[in-house]
Amino acid sequence: MPMKQTGRKVYKSMTGKTVDMDLLRQRNELTPAVGNAKVNARGDELGPGGKIVRKKEDVLKDYYTNSASIPDEIAVKKSQKDLVDDYVDPDTADWVEDDDGNFVKRGE
Repeated sequence: MPMKQTGRKVYKSMTGKTVDMDLLRQRNELTPAVGNAKVNARGDELGPGGKIVRKKEDVLKDYYTNSASIPDEIAVKKSQKDLVDDYVDPDTADWVEDDDGNFVKRGE
């Protein structure tokens, strides 16, 4: 069964003008994006003067080849023993809470 062709995104503005979103996106593909990202609308990295330094395909290729070599961090759940070791007895702590709710050094 052949795949259904998706139509172009053509909208009508409030004033009755037709706006072709795909054509608009394609026309402005090489204009620099707004902000401090230093990319154009397509995703190419831009250098001084708006010159293309790296194409979008190269950026994605580098991202996926380098990210595969970096191992993911594994979250380790603390055991009950570790939680007990982290407990600080308020009677032996260096800092105590005063009547106003502020922490001050013991003996001050």
